[in-house]
Amino acid sequence: MAHHSTDTLRRSLLALCTLAVAGALPLGATAQEMTPMDPRLHTPGQLTVGTGDPVYPPWMLDNDPAGGEGFENGLVYALAAEMGFAPDQVAWVGQTFDQTIAPGAKPYDFSIQQISVTEARSEIVSFSQVYYQPEKAVIALPGTAAETATSFADLQGLRWGAVIGTTDNDYLVNILGVTDAAIYNEQVDVFQALQAGQIDATLAALPTALFVTAVQVPDAAIVAILPPDENDNGHGLLFELNNPLVPWVDTALSAIIARGVVDDLIAQYLVADPDLPIISE
Repeated sequence: MAHHSTDTLRRSLLALCTLAVAGALPLGATAQEMTPMDPRLHTPGQLTVGTGDPVYPPWMLDNDPAGGEGFENGLVYALAAEMGFAPDQVAWVGQTFDQTIAPGAKPYDFSIQQISVTEARSEIVSFSQVYYQPEKAVIALPGTAAETATSFADLQGLRWGAVIGTTDNDYLVNILGVTDAAIYNEQVDVFQALQAGQIDATLAALPTALFVTAVQVPDAAIVAILPPDENDNGHGLLFELNNPLVPWVDTALSAIIARGVVDDLIAQYLVADPDLPIISE
């Protein structure tokens, strides 16, 4: 009788192990981590990625994240492939920048939207490692005092505009000492104000500024490059606070950085003029 009970127990344990490996038990969910069926994903079976709405070159071309043309969506599709996702398993969710950096639940696994990693933001959201550190550029129309500015004191006298919640606005306040900038909800609103003569200048990451002055506001020019803000560590992927996916994404991001994928995307989409003037004090 004891022998029969032992055989029954063995068969039961074997069945349990088989079910676990097949994913029919909770243990099976653990076995699927770091695969496209990872139960920790916002929607298992796909990588859900947040971004702006609309999106702008050179970060993403043709207002089409799924097109894969641009620095940020090129990076995402390379990252997705490293993580085991096919291109058609990447889903995009559009949000305003203000929604993206707000605390609380996120309708995606991570977001990419030229989001700077800062200590203050890290208290309410989580970040990947930094993958890009852009310089700041001053954008202005001809005929304003911005054209001839050579010092921070000159810049402080301008009428500035910036997007709410951005490190561009933080830079104006914390580095240049500008506390009366006009604040807008979206970047396109800032550019419209610039064209209308309502502001003299705005700040943007240099790649954004290059596109703005070439396409969106061709009458404007980059009049200066500014030194980095020590509180702005560069661009990272943004996650809901304490999202358990961060280590997996970071491992994949490290792999594509090591292979030169990010450097190639920078060279393709974000190359700047090395002769632009620099104002440092």
